[in-house]
Amino acid sequence: MSADMDDLQRRMEGALNTLKSDFGGLRTGRASTTLLEPIMVEAYGQQMPMSQVGTISAPEPRLLSVQVWDKGQVSFVEKAIREAGLGLNPMADGQMVRVPLPELNEERREELVKIAGKYAEQCRVAVRNVRRDGMDQLKKGEKDGEISQDEQKSLSDDVQKLTDDYVEKIDEALSQKEAEIRQV
Repeated sequence: MSADMDDLQRRMEGALNTLKSDFGGLRTGRASTTLLEPIMVEAYGQQMPMSQVGTISAPEPRLLSVQVWDKGQVSFVEKAIREAGLGLNPMADGQMVRVPLPELNEERREELVKIAGKYAEQCRVAVRNVRRDGMDQLKKGEKDGEISQDEQKSLSDDVQKLTDDYVEKIDEALSQKEAEIRQV
């Protein structure tokens, strides 16, 4: 039983996708629909994602809007956005909830950069854990005589290269997000 490279890659890709979705929830100075997507709304007696109660759009660089499908849910959508801890102040306008994005100050930008850094580090740790699992599988395979020492060495190098590639992708995503946050 040697390490399954496809499985390792799939798990590392999963960690990277999680990071990208976490980054989407970080508020930058520019309106992005991903900011509201993770917010849960109390609708019909249960918690539902924002995308299941209305259409989220970014009609202007500093404005998000949610076209709520059911008029009775407008106040719940407004309340969910207000209580999401994003520092946003939504305003209902008929079945439309408008969410103006305030200008980010320098202090808040630096705070967001630090949070982005934490997310990236969590992702790196997840990728390294996947690598460790792969290396353990290879050592076990060699010990059990399923693969030779040379194969184990060669496959270990492949696992390390895969890990390095994903750490590089994480660093790239982080630097892009930092640039986006710092852009005035």
